[in-house]
Amino acid sequence: MASSLSIFLFINIIIVFSVFPALPHGVKLPFRPKDVLPLLPRHVSWPILNSLHSAVDLLPTFVGAASDFSSNQTLEWKGACFYNNTAWMEFHNKTGSEFGGGTLHIKVSEAHSWTCMDIYVFATPYRVTWDYYFLSREHTFDFKEWTGKAEFEYHDYYVRCGLYFLLNQVKNKGVSIFLMHAGMLGTLQALWDVFPLFTNTGWGENSNLGFLEKHMGASFVQRPQPWVTNISVDDIHSGDFLAISKIRGRWGGFETLEKWVSGSYAGHTAVCLKDSEGKLWVGESGHENEKGEDIIAILPWEEWWDFELNKDDSNPQIALLPLHPEIRAKFNETAAWEYARSMDGKPYGYHNMIFSWIDTIDENYPPPLDAHLVASVMTVWNQIQPAYAANMWNEALNKRLGSQNLSLPEVLVEIEKRGSSFDELLTIPEQDDWLYNDGKSTSCVAFILEMYKEAGLFDPIASSIQVTEFTIKDAYMLNFFENNSSRLPKWCNDEDNVKLPFCQIRGKYRMELPGYNSMEPYAHMNERCPSLPPKYFRPQNC
Repeated sequence: MASSLSIFLFINIIIVFSVFPALPHGVKLPFRPKDVLPLLPRHVSWPILNSLHSAVDLLPTFVGAASDFSSNQTLEWKGACFYNNTAWMEFHNKTGSEFGGGTLHIKVSEAHSWTCMDIYVFATPYRVTWDYYFLSREHTFDFKEWTGKAEFEYHDYYVRCGLYFLLNQVKNKGVSIFLMHAGMLGTLQALWDVFPLFTNTGWGENSNLGFLEKHMGASFVQRPQPWVTNISVDDIHSGDFLAISKIRGRWGGFETLEKWVSGSYAGHTAVCLKDSEGKLWVGESGHENEKGEDIIAILPWEEWWDFELNKDDSNPQIALLPLHPEIRAKFNETAAWEYARSMDGKPYGYHNMIFSWIDTIDENYPPPLDAHLVASVMTVWNQIQPAYAANMWNEALNKRLGSQNLSLPEVLVEIEKRGSSFDELLTIPEQDDWLYNDGKSTSCVAFILEMYKEAGLFDPIASSIQVTEFTIKDAYMLNFFENNSSRLPKWCNDEDNVKLPFCQIRGKYRMELPGYNSMEPYAHMNERCPSLPPKYFRPQNC
């Protein structure tokens, strides 16, 4: 009865708004239609909420920086809850401390509805508190004193449930403000959408597929069974490429986000190698060892394949991309093995992982991502997990500056001194010969392409190719692979009524690799390429 009544009320609300689309000037309804969605039964409200919001709404949008009030400049923006918002920073030294403190003022007006409420959380590595406001007209954030030079001159991080505040050299540039553009309800819905991406459940798998369909335009057509190919290893050769797409669990969630930002339709890779006795091996950067560490490993095919069939709970979809006969003839197997053995057991290449994706100032970030948000995330991790941050990006940022051992705040100050910007620093191409504290850094795909480079496949322009700038999509687009389906192994896609240009050897869903085998290598390839979804347009010779 209650469900029927709530549905009836909601339908009547929609009818009212349809019949009376405009009210007299100055008169506003006290709520919006979507404000009553939480009151409806779940089977009614959630499909509507899903159409209004998605996991992407969990990401904040940069709106600007609130400057010192004495500069006569105020920041203005349209909020998730309030239409008109202004902000300014007022510096003071009420405590008489060395660096003083400050008050951030936010003035709001014209609320969307009387149901509108902002809940705020303040979080820094030094303090955590929260508050809420219901149709309040002016908010203040009082920082009685900065905790030290780092907070005043460098970076600190604040989040207010609707707003993120990044204190980025506050004395000079003010407070950067990020808006949770979906509002409180949309943010909670987005959190609910993100959570299943990383769960090892059917719900998680469907969530990953739905995310990729919605945000990339990917399709997941079910293949006829059997979903595992009866492979003959005699038909697999050194240099053959393995493209892997994980669609559930921890790695499924991470790969989904990686695919979205890069445009790659696979999230992991490995490579085949045959030794002098004809035994087949798999080289993989990102293999988890007994200690739970991600390393580079050279594994017998039987061991690798058994894991993928029986132990990998991410439900991997796997394709074998055989090399073209002419490319295979160029492949220096001795050099490839020498490189593989030199890397065996070394850590996975976390140092430069994000830099293969970021090539441009503003054409690699799916909205609402941008360099401001990347900086804020790095700032948080730099304070919470400094060792993790150093491994993921600090050393790579130092490489780009030609500096050593600078912390993230020090890197940001150094950029400012040089008259550059953080977004420009991120676009500086990675160099294959850079040595990190644990040696050369190669992600799963960089490991394979560096092997290709050592084996002569990029000759004669190998010296002008930085394979650490390649994404997985960039790799499978290289015209290194078989282009004549009649030369593919007989067991390749044997049970499928759709003949792919490569061999899918595992997976319920038919894999697609847009742009597969279509691009000839050129000097400085993939150093300046945009990658905006859903089209992922790529200009020539970028």
